[in-house]
Amino acid sequence: MALDPADFTKCCKDSGVLMVIKCRKENSALKECLTAYYTDPAFYEECKMEYLKEREEFRRTGIPAKKRLQKLPTSM
Repeated sequence: MALDPADFTKCCKDSGVLMVIKCRKENSALKECLTAYYTDPAFYEECKMEYLKEREEFRRTGIPAKKRLQKLPTSM
């Protein structure tokens, strides 16, 4: 049964501390979805290439991606 991962988030928000009991179905669907990605060789290669590209850029500039992607301040 394929549920949207947002269903798990909504269930948890709506259930509060009872989420452990009430959201089992949504949690199982989320785990199933994530497991599919973890075992997908194409997704693994895509993530690996993105990581290597970011690492290469960091080694070239010395600036982490998080800092590079932040908006630069403009002069007044």
